[in-house]
Amino acid sequence: MSRSSSERLLNDGRKHVVIVGAGAAGMSCAATLAQHPDKYKITMIEREGVCGGQATSIALDERKHGASWLNNGVQGGSPIFRHTFNFFKRYGHEPKEVKLQVSFGKGKDSFWTNVFPSQLVEQYSADIKKFGKVLKIIKYTMPVLGIVPIKVMLRMFFFSKGFGDKMVFPLIALFLGTGNQTANVSCAILERLFDDPNMKLWDYDRDTLLPNLPTMVTFPKLDQFYKDWAADLQSKGVDIRLNTSVTAILGRSKKGVVLQTAPYTPDQQSQSQPQQSSRITTESFDELVLAVLADDAKRLLGKSATWREHFVLGGAKFYDDITVTHSDSQYFQRMYETSFNPDLCAQPTSSAQEDQIAFASASSPSETGEPAGYRPMYYTHSYAEDPQKIEMSFDCTNYQHQFRLAEETGEVKPQMPYDYHVFQSIFLDKKNSHMWTMNQIDESKVIEKKWWHQLGHRWQHYVRVVPGMMFINGRNKTWFAGSWTLVNMHELACVSGIAAAYRLGAEYRAFDDFAEDFFKRYLLVTHGVLYRPGKKQR
Repeated sequence: MSRSSSERLLNDGRKHVVIVGAGAAGMSCAATLAQHPDKYKITMIEREGVCGGQATSIALDERKHGASWLNNGVQGGSPIFRHTFNFFKRYGHEPKEVKLQVSFGKGKDSFWTNVFPSQLVEQYSADIKKFGKVLKIIKYTMPVLGIVPIKVMLRMFFFSKGFGDKMVFPLIALFLGTGNQTANVSCAILERLFDDPNMKLWDYDRDTLLPNLPTMVTFPKLDQFYKDWAADLQSKGVDIRLNTSVTAILGRSKKGVVLQTAPYTPDQQSQSQPQQSSRITTESFDELVLAVLADDAKRLLGKSATWREHFVLGGAKFYDDITVTHSDSQYFQRMYETSFNPDLCAQPTSSAQEDQIAFASASSPSETGEPAGYRPMYYTHSYAEDPQKIEMSFDCTNYQHQFRLAEETGEVKPQMPYDYHVFQSIFLDKKNSHMWTMNQIDESKVIEKKWWHQLGHRWQHYVRVVPGMMFINGRNKTWFAGSWTLVNMHELACVSGIAAAYRLGAEYRAFDDFAEDFFKRYLLVTHGVLYRPGKKQR
């Protein structure tokens, strides 16, 4: 079955835009275009049965675990996520602040935390202070040192090997989702994490590297948020087609884009799996936005891909990781430092450090219901056979707000016994599965297992992909959106979708000076375009 070019031409003169992918990038693009119903007809195609991409929620037994749901894949972020929060607010969803507690490693030789002074931080105090100076050097020599892999930079400036293995690599892997490619990550990302006002998650601390209890946010129920968002877009005329895959892009020209679609079922292994010809539909559109991962975009473009697209998209490298959601508290206690142990403390050198130890040893709940005392939310475990590689975990009960605050009233809930906490353990890069400790988790306590296809932020990504995006965006009626265009953050996915819509002629509606500056910078880097407030771009 096919729909000819003449059928797609709209009598009212609107441009027909097809968006492939209904994650944060695709939804943001559709929402921005939908501000102009007189200019655009929007079709969004998503192979899964829900919108949201990796931002999903799973159901829990509330009587057992103290909450009826858990955010999966995307749990929270930084206060800089202004566009994300703006979309939340539109539909009555609000993030909640949390004071972040992290536990790295286990035992005196490997453990450190941002909650109280540890012996490892004391051991590498000189490296930590030097690290701040090197961050400034990277900043002012960005075109040169910015592309150098972190592992090379650490050797260049004679940092201790243990400082890199036990502190730097786990920290970057945990918060930027760089997985087991952290050693190969560009120094530019390292500097941005600590110093860039638009991207930093926290301030560098010259005494402890990671500041004491920085403010982060946990997201509302993402499954419900994306349902509300999708319903609003549909009410504005956006055609959202779930359980539909794009099987091929047949051609792109000045006249438009021709692609094939077919129904998708979860047992299909990929979008390119052969379909029965009777189920395939050929359709034509004026513009194409690929809000999918780079390797999916490259595969879908197929023979129609230009040499530029092959080069740029081919520079993004992805790895297969698995997240195990479980309630095996014994596994957690074997792998991590889950409770306060005074033997792991360093001798306090200031009244502030004395206060930190007093806080860590406390057990009474705070007025906001946030966990008091030493109750980490993020954990890392490094492999003895290869210290540059890690696995990471979350104590979701300590982190996500629905476990401590009643959803209807906001009242503080009674604390759940530790044996009923919900954890997530993430095992990185299937090729390293021989090192994983996943088989030590009690299968009877596993709630869900889910595979992810994650970007590895290798230094090559910032030599080949990021600077190359401006040379492929907008060519051949095709635009690209997704966090992979810069760095793996939900906020960047949103901004990338808004940017694609802006380039198509939609208006960027400013709501916050910080957010507007972030958008301006992203637009310049990935589209090569200067943002002019109040003006539409095409």
